[in-house]
Amino acid sequence: MSCILHIETATETCSVAVSQDGAVIYDDVATEGRSQAAKLGGMVKKALDFTDDHAIPFDAVAVSEGPGSYTGLRIGVSMAKGVCYGRGLKLLAVPTLKVMCVPLLLREQDPLPEGALLCPMIDARRMEVYAAVYDRALREVVPTKAVVVDANSFAEQLERGPVYFFGTGAAKCKDVIAHPNAHFVDGIVPLARNMCPLAEMAHARGEVKDVAYFEPFYLKDFVTTVSKKNILNT
Repeated sequence: MSCILHIETATETCSVAVSQDGAVIYDDVATEGRSQAAKLGGMVKKALDFTDDHAIPFDAVAVSEGPGSYTGLRIGVSMAKGVCYGRGLKLLAVPTLKVMCVPLLLREQDPLPEGALLCPMIDARRMEVYAAVYDRALREVVPTKAVVVDANSFAEQLERGPVYFFGTGAAKCKDVIAHPNAHFVDGIVPLARNMCPLAEMAHARGEVKDVAYFEPFYLKDFVTTVSKKNILNT
């Protein structure tokens, strides 16, 4: 028996879900752009109210740990920690890129072929993406890294068989990665409801994070920039 609150804020889509014994029983998604700061508090409150109204006690809070938006990740992790402290709950963390693989692995129509590899991508800047490559058991084939995409990106994996590219960074790669084994899937973003199977496994294995010291997986250091206009005016 387990009840987990899921929080996902790694990209412009902000979402919250609740799962009980592996099934999603509450789901809320905001797609109005970078809305985490404005929306997340109210979304989490509604999820907590839902479980309280149904007398369902929480066991843990799961947060999408990154990579992704620096600000979005900080907001999500801060909210998850606040709920953990306030209710005395365990903290779980799931890799954002693995979360993106879940809908492809679970789809019944057009299932992935044997030997297929999955390459989730999160848009970074220009032709850079945050990406990793997994097999169908979500074993890491290429570790998570920042990639400047060109015609030779993931060439070794593409020579081995079909590779499925998807996520917010995949669209800008369609015209660059032209290998016949490259397949692009539209419409996939990290969502809280897709965190459920990964968080359930982490909970069952006792993979609990330290609420005080856990930090998101930013992948790259946050760099602040100063407007040239402001400099000239000082």
